[in-house]
Amino acid sequence: MLLVTGGAGFIGSNLVAGLEQAGHQEIVVCDLLGNDDRWRNLAKREIADLIRPEALMSFLDGHRDRLQAVFHLGAISATTETDVDAIVANNVRLSLDLFHWCKHTDVRLIYASSAATYGDGSLGFDDDNSVAALNALRPLNAYGWSKALVDRRFARIFAQGGKAPAQWAGLKFFNVFGPNEYHKGDMRSVVHKIHQRAAAGEPAILFRSHHPDFEDGGQSRDFVHVDDCVAVMLWLLEHPEVSGIYNLGTGKARSFRDLAAAVFTALGQEERIEFVPTPEAIRERYQYFTQAEMGRLRRAGYQNPFLSLEQGVQSYVQDFLQQDDPYR
Repeated sequence: MLLVTGGAGFIGSNLVAGLEQAGHQEIVVCDLLGNDDRWRNLAKREIADLIRPEALMSFLDGHRDRLQAVFHLGAISATTETDVDAIVANNVRLSLDLFHWCKHTDVRLIYASSAATYGDGSLGFDDDNSVAALNALRPLNAYGWSKALVDRRFARIFAQGGKAPAQWAGLKFFNVFGPNEYHKGDMRSVVHKIHQRAAAGEPAILFRSHHPDFEDGGQSRDFVHVDDCVAVMLWLLEHPEVSGIYNLGTGKARSFRDLAAAVFTALGQEERIEFVPTPEAIRERYQYFTQAEMGRLRRAGYQNPFLSLEQGVQSYVQDFLQQDDPYR
């Protein structure tokens, strides 16, 4: 039996699909479905059970002898969330509780961290697992801080020789895009936002650069397709000897202009882009460059190639966004 928290969400539902495709037959999802169309993310899946977060710990205690691993992807992921108590309850408290439960039951734990832990990127994007390196990071928002706090706690327990789960692995997701993100509103990927406008015959809207080293649209991110994220999590499940905190990007930053061009190409259209000023509310903290250092995951043994930006965008647009049913 495998448990996926946040299994109805974007990355979680793609993981559930990947686990099912890999032949796993008992997959349990822990999530809240709310009033939106998030249920459609799971409509095609064969799920053994669907539980609410408040019932999670009792469910775990009742199934400890059958559970192989927990994929903990559930969290408040909005970088704009200001209710820090809610962030702590969802992102910190539950993560710590799961870590301690898994270490006492020898159940494996694979959880979502975030590239938001790197803050403005001034210290680089090296997934150094040392306590000193993790403590030096300065996230820019409460979401990033919550993820960094959990990483730091787990790393310190491990560094001090404390008991840890049989396997524990945290993944610092960079800019993930792909199917089943439609419920995320303004937090959905730029690929989806540009496609929505381009498919309607409108130009893409990108931020102007307010940095002398970057041209308009030259701001860059490490864009990674959700299929690659799922592939890494499946690989970790197959390699219980691998533990630690790892970046999950492609290792190659690409510009927003490149991304927009890829969307128009996938639609068979000419590129059309308009630039608007970066909102003043975020201008001072805006990141102009992110790029995952991927050497650590490669040294751990993961050798699969990552989709290029063009490959990933083409797949997302043509196989999902342009279909009558865009859900995986």
